[in-house]
Amino acid sequence: MAISINTDYLKDSGDPSPFLERIADAGFTHIHWCHHWNTDFLYSKSEIRQIRRWLKEYGLQLLDLHGSKGVEKNWASLLEYEREAGLVLIKNRIDMTAMLRADVVVMHHPEDIQLDAFRKSLGDVIPYAKERGVRIAIENGNFQTIKQLLSEFDSEFLGFCYDSGHANLDANAFGYLDALKNRLIAIHLNDNDGMNASLHGLPFSWTVDWKRLTALIARSSYQKCVSMELNMNNSGIMDESVFLAQALAAGQRLASMITNEREGLQ
Repeated sequence: MAISINTDYLKDSGDPSPFLERIADAGFTHIHWCHHWNTDFLYSKSEIRQIRRWLKEYGLQLLDLHGSKGVEKNWASLLEYEREAGLVLIKNRIDMTAMLRADVVVMHHPEDIQLDAFRKSLGDVIPYAKERGVRIAIENGNFQTIKQLLSEFDSEFLGFCYDSGHANLDANAFGYLDALKNRLIAIHLNDNDGMNASLHGLPFSWTVDWKRLTALIARSSYQKCVSMELNMNNSGIMDESVFLAQALAAGQRLASMITNEREGLQ
């Protein structure tokens, strides 16, 4: 099973090519594009073409992309002009994903007060996304909200992204994952202490129950790479090559666990 890591494991802006090269040198085959994931930044076609050239040069493939709701361009905004600007931003990420030959954009859902605007934006973007063969994956926040959204939009457009770090703060998270496993289309695997979701630690370094999680992933609709979303700045590791080597080893261990679970189901 191939292994993927997020592009912003060290920083999320500026020239991404040194990080792409180091990711490839470490042995990864895929990336989760996470640069500018929470900004109003719009990628031009020339920038996307250059990223495509880098991916080809380094032998990497885009697995999926973390889209942005933006700061002022917010597709869940109660201000209509901001919501419409946010649609421009998410369409930009959909275009980028398609141009880089991937098929999933991961997004967070908003607070309850913005859910009606969010629903409207989801509806507005359906034909645009489907025409380009790209699905939206809602990353876990409020599971009841996600369950409701998944019931309102079909699986050809909307799916679920499970972030193990966010989930590790919720005692009921495995039950929610089990209930939604047939809509799972993206994963962000990382570890933490059960209190701080922003640690994005290396798997097996904190308290996530990886045996239970890999068993659920093996039984889910998710069939792609082991995909990790990590933060070197919180790892205590100063050497980038050491960090990436440990990340790859953790990803390979997870891949073996998932593969073994699947083989046991046959």
